[in-house]
Amino acid sequence: MYSPITVPFGGRMLFNIVRLKSGVDMDDVELALAEMCHVVKETYGDEKGGFIAGQVFRFSGFISEEGSVVSGSETPHLAIVTYWKSYEQHEASHADAAFKEKFSALAAFCTSTQELGYDMLWQGVPET
Repeated sequence: MYSPITVPFGGRMLFNIVRLKSGVDMDDVELALAEMCHVVKETYGDEKGGFIAGQVFRFSGFISEEGSVVSGSETPHLAIVTYWKSYEQHEASHADAAFKEKFSALAAFCTSTQELGYDMLWQGVPET
């Protein structure tokens, strides 16, 4: 469940910003989030489904002064990062009833979600 991931070059990354309703915290969304992630991993994690790997992050409250062009505060949110073999496979999985059921349970805790898609242009690790 908690292990390193490997993302092959050429994968598609989907970055979902999940903004939580006022008063909602991780304890409130933990079960819905876990069930949704489990469905994605177990249902779409093959060649046909196209799911490669995923990560979930909780906003920690800090904003980098050095790496930001604008300043300000952010509302509590989660970042769900998933990697797919293709955008089409991602969209097919998210149109499936099994995913929609679990995602709607998570969305009930949210003011908004926005999922942005990215093509990988570069990846690397430090040379030792």
